[in-house]
Amino acid sequence: MNFDFQNHPYPSQRTTVMANNGMVATSQPLAAQAGLDIMKKGGNAIDAAIATAAALTVVEPTSNGIGGDAFALVWTKGELHGLNASGPAPKSISIEALKERGYEKMPVHGWMPVTVPGAPSAWAELSKRFGKLPLKEVLQPAIDYAQKGYPLTPILGKYWKFAYEKFKQIFTDEEFQHWFETFAPNDKCPEVGEVWRSEGHAATLRSIAETDGESFYRSEIADKIDAFSKKYNAFLSKEDLADYKAEWVDPIKVNYRGYDVWEIPPNGQGLVALLGLNIAKGFEFGDKDTVDTYHKQMEAMKLAFTDGKAFITDPADMSVTVEELLSEEYGESRRSEIGDEALTPEPYQPHKGGTVYLATADAEGNMVSFIQSNYMGFGSGLVVPGTGIALQNRGHDFSLDPEHPNALKPGKKTYHTIIPGFLTKDGEAVGPFGVMGGYMQPQGHMQVIMNTVDFHLNPQAALDAPRWQWIEGKKVQVEPNFPNHIAKALARKGHQIEVTLDTGGFGRGQIIWRNSKTGVLMGGTESRTDGSVAAW
Repeated sequence: MNFDFQNHPYPSQRTTVMANNGMVATSQPLAAQAGLDIMKKGGNAIDAAIATAAALTVVEPTSNGIGGDAFALVWTKGELHGLNASGPAPKSISIEALKERGYEKMPVHGWMPVTVPGAPSAWAELSKRFGKLPLKEVLQPAIDYAQKGYPLTPILGKYWKFAYEKFKQIFTDEEFQHWFETFAPNDKCPEVGEVWRSEGHAATLRSIAETDGESFYRSEIADKIDAFSKKYNAFLSKEDLADYKAEWVDPIKVNYRGYDVWEIPPNGQGLVALLGLNIAKGFEFGDKDTVDTYHKQMEAMKLAFTDGKAFITDPADMSVTVEELLSEEYGESRRSEIGDEALTPEPYQPHKGGTVYLATADAEGNMVSFIQSNYMGFGSGLVVPGTGIALQNRGHDFSLDPEHPNALKPGKKTYHTIIPGFLTKDGEAVGPFGVMGGYMQPQGHMQVIMNTVDFHLNPQAALDAPRWQWIEGKKVQVEPNFPNHIAKALARKGHQIEVTLDTGGFGRGQIIWRNSKTGVLMGGTESRTDGSVAAW
């Protein structure tokens, strides 16, 4: 049977998934099931999150990998904990060193934008502090998928093919050939339904599992990364890896109509979502699908992003505090700038991102909001020989202007796009939520929270609702199913509306809400990808 897996001529509908023992929601069915299997073996929501995240490096490598970063929000025993597993720039890199090599700005691919990968440290730290099962057991599903293989799902296959066709044109240097050996063996891109496997990936995961992550940072895998870097006169070193450890941080929040919305503090851009909500909460919204609602949402997000791009970087280099930016006075000041016509804030050009998001919950009340990324699709285009490790290109966001707040410095963490979200009310957990996708993420967070709190949409409907994305200036993209009459009315207000043909740039999200009275879990998953909710 010869199917076109990208053709969906008829509308379909998903409903909210209900369960009371455990739930895992993510963008790939096999990864969701891997997390649930670990929970059924006696693991908790934290173990399930680690298992799902590790599996996603195998079953969705178009968006994340072992060589990427991660962030997590963990609810356990009535408290919310934050984990920042983003890595810094190498200690030997500098603006001067890059300019001596002829760079006027940070490149997208190759060794220059590679920063220290944080994901393996995230898994180890989460397991050590909150897990119930050994990491060796928790990573076994991911190891099995890497070793035995799995068939590509439709959206995964779409983006894999897109990357392959692009990389064939731009990756001609020797250092990129390991990507083709790993992800396009025999110079052939795997198709939807075709089984792909990676022995190197399996061996790396096994080594991480057996050493609780130590081998990646201070042993055999670190040696391989170091040798690969030295071969091409790059900056990342074994010393950079050895000095790294994921950092536990205090989450930040804003109260939105009685609900506390939580994010990871800078260097992540979760602050942008909170800035947008802090501005929006001063307005009264009636119906969801009105011109006034969308106009005010868009204007609030423009202002929030303008501030975010001006201030967010490594906390040590920020010129203002989070408290100042999230104050009632600042929110009111920005809100007062919004009128009937579209504003033109300071422009910037967003990048598309490749990221995976997952949410987990168990019967004990533990819940995890977890996000992991190689940044742009497969990342830097570099794969450490024989390991399956695709290295991220997170350093691309650094500026080579020494006066820029996010200027490149040795050992500095860059502005980071990936953000997990969490919602509480009156000190009790409502649950984890997230929307991945580059600079769409805080915009998706704001829209999902407003869909939930202001417009009372169930988790699945909150994700399915048509999305918009501010791009720059007055330019706003909307999805193909965005109401046409509202798009036209927004254009009359000065917004430059672009209706897209594809939903790929509008993020992919997951939600798990918990009924505080009954303990029942309610999950929604993304209709824009191969999303799945595994429940028990």
